[in-house]
Amino acid sequence: MVDPYHVWRVRLALKVFMHFQGAVSRECPICGYHGSFRTYGDPPRADALCPNCGSLERHRLLRLALHQFALPAQAEVLHFAPESAVSAMLPAAKYHSADLDPRIADQILNVEAIALPNKSVDVVVANHVLEHVDDRKALREIHRVLRSGGLFFATVPIIEGWDETYENPHVVSATDRRIHFGQEDHVRMYGRDFRQRVQEAGFELEEFVANGADCARFALMPGERVFVAHR
Repeated sequence: MVDPYHVWRVRLALKVFMHFQGAVSRECPICGYHGSFRTYGDPPRADALCPNCGSLERHRLLRLALHQFALPAQAEVLHFAPESAVSAMLPAAKYHSADLDPRIADQILNVEAIALPNKSVDVVVANHVLEHVDDRKALREIHRVLRSGGLFFATVPIIEGWDETYENPHVVSATDRRIHFGQEDHVRMYGRDFRQRVQEAGFELEEFVANGADCARFALMPGERVFVAHR
């Protein structure tokens, strides 16, 4: 007699294998690659990684957002926690990468206290940065260094079903942060009030979200948003 649990495990293993290999053809709007994407992340996300340029869902979403919110040709761009897939789509002539780790950026800058003059850059990009830091300090600093009319592009993990952002000062260990905030070095999980935090720093806010067809075509996370803040 066939054990139904054994059959279920075999089917599950085959499904997992197919997801890891990329079950369908996708397209990368950054590098133009067509074909199978790779599983990536913890927990693993199927079709998250473009094998050609290394872009993830949020990077490809930003590429689409930049079609709608085009950067000026001579814009001076400051990119925190730089990702190579994003660097490739930003203006090269006046592009500056920034991080506390000198091995991955050309400027050592703390987003909570940016050592740059007031109104010194046109664009700031920070993908999944604010959930790691004192975001209110960071948002004020980003607003300060942007020139009038400047743009701030941000993505964050956000739970739209929550009215308020979840923070807990008693959650300090790596294990507890993973349980509470989804990752060992996160210090909060945002709710819908993230928008209010951005606006309190002095920004006007717009949002970009991809439609269902583009989510399928480019392997995006449905409902994920790029927040575009105007100084």
